Amino acid sequence: MPWTDDPQPREWFRRGALELARDLLGSFLVRSSPEGVVVVRLTEVEAYRGSEDPASHAFRGPTSRNATMFGDGGHLYVYRHMGLHACANVAAEDEGVGHGVLLRAGEVVEGVELALRRRTARGVCRSERDLARGPARLTVAAGIGLELDGTDVASPAGEVRVVAGEPVPEAMVSRGPRVGVAGSGDLGAALPYRLWISGDPHVSAFRA
Repeated sequence: MPWTDDPQPREWFRRGALELARDLLGSFLVRSSPEGVVVVRLTEVEAYRGSEDPASHAFRGPTSRNATMFGDGGHLYVYRHMGLHACANVAAEDEGVGHGVLLRAGEVVEGVELALRRRTARGVCRSERDLARGPARLTVAAGIGLELDGTDVASPAGEVRVVAGEPVPEAMVSRGPRVGVAGSGDLGAALPYRLWISGDPHVSAFRA
């Protein structure tokens, strides 16, 4: 499956989170490090819409933790989930808005051996299908930690880049509630802000 090293331009990221989330499906996340390169084709994402969205880290405004969410679109927001796992988001919209898209799952299409070493060093990985099937698995497989918070994914020199993939037809896009936001209020739980490629085996399992 071909991809280019040229990342998407800045304006591509300066859109609402739902629009960006839709187009991130099928895109490639390219992670370059001294260990090697891992490329993940994104199959599942979740949109978060700042002050309009009770489930968003940006709902109550900027903090030292979520500052990247309020920066310019096209920067990586990495946070620690439940004190254990790093999760990666791509900031959307213009500076000050606070929108972002969580990278929930994908298929490792390059650097499988490196991704597998990283995953097995952190726990059990039973198949290649599971390498990046979930937000924490994705960051482990790609080698993304808190130190990469703020990384410019629109920069050709970036350690993490988002590059174009083959567009996913609308008929193959599914939408539904996000995973694990039932405690964020009725609105946050009900919004169909999770998007995934229908029938793709690399999509994570849903839980309310």
